[in-house]
Amino acid sequence: MRKIQMVDLQGQYVRLSTQIDPAMKQVLHNADFIQGGAVRTLEAALAERYQVKHVIGCANGTDALQLAFMALDLPPGSEVITPAFSYAALTEVLLLLGLKPVFAEVDAATFLMDVAALEGLITEKTRAIAPVHLYGQMVSMEPLLALAKKHNLYVVEDAAQAIGSQYCTPGEHGFAGTMGHIGTTSFFPSKNLGCYGDGGAMFTNDDALAKKLRQLANHGQSVKYQHDVVGLNSRLDTLQAAVLLAKLPHLSDFEKARRAVAARYDAGLQDLQGLSVPQRTIDSSHVFHQYTLQCASRAMRDALKTYLQEQGIPSMIYYPIPLHWQTAYKQVVNLPVSEDLCNRVLSLPICPELDLEQQEYIINNIRNFIQKSQ
Repeated sequence: MRKIQMVDLQGQYVRLSTQIDPAMKQVLHNADFIQGGAVRTLEAALAERYQVKHVIGCANGTDALQLAFMALDLPPGSEVITPAFSYAALTEVLLLLGLKPVFAEVDAATFLMDVAALEGLITEKTRAIAPVHLYGQMVSMEPLLALAKKHNLYVVEDAAQAIGSQYCTPGEHGFAGTMGHIGTTSFFPSKNLGCYGDGGAMFTNDDALAKKLRQLANHGQSVKYQHDVVGLNSRLDTLQAAVLLAKLPHLSDFEKARRAVAARYDAGLQDLQGLSVPQRTIDSSHVFHQYTLQCASRAMRDALKTYLQEQGIPSMIYYPIPLHWQTAYKQVVNLPVSEDLCNRVLSLPICPELDLEQQEYIINNIRNFIQKSQ
């Protein structure tokens, strides 16, 4: 059996190398390294695929978030509602820009922002809501967008883990990152659509915001050497765009493969005492960037993680500390669900290259652990 990895990037490269290598070689041959043709081609392809008017590439997913909030130009001290059970990037850029993150609770079953609890967090200083589409499925956007409209708030979506996830209700529909004022994503190598370094992008249907985002990402200039605003140097590298273009036609197959792995995990693990398999929302599809279990306790989670490691099976805790407990972002706020999840979640390997033998090995070892623990 091949070595099990959380994400088998090497295996994916071997499988797609006959498409990726010529794409990268063409960039090298043309010396087309900065703002090359592949960047614009990728932006257009993503815009068409996800039915959004503008896609603007940038250097990474964190920059995408920072540029989004720079484009909104919110007054210093403005409050932005965002989940505490998430990665730090969004909170980080808010504080760097002089904005205040207001941490929201998440749903205990889906791990996603609890939209029903948001209205109680809105104050006269609130200017935006920033949902995170965690693990591969979307926050309930219909009521969130209605709430934002009611209070005249911006919506900035963090879709780094959910590219391709589709929201569909009788009232609203759209892809992750395309339903708010601005959406952001990351092309970090381990993402469902990942490059071979850093990369990111922003989505918007607003012409004025698109122009400003592109300007901000290029040192604040629309015309070379004319700097109208203070910006960043945050360009998507042409080599990375070429890699992403080679992978993009396979993304639907990647999603199907991830869903198939998730279904096999469900079938093998859903009846085990002390474990809960991931719950799907009824509002959006799930692209399974992560497959995340909930264990009955922290002690059980930690013991299972150790046991799996001993069997050669990696696992990860996304995330071990809620953001409001982090030294850099500490706030005194009561978020018991977020705090509890940090103690009990465990993510298993999931990627298109995970074969049936590996999946069965993982399932059988988890079942063995539960049996021995009883």
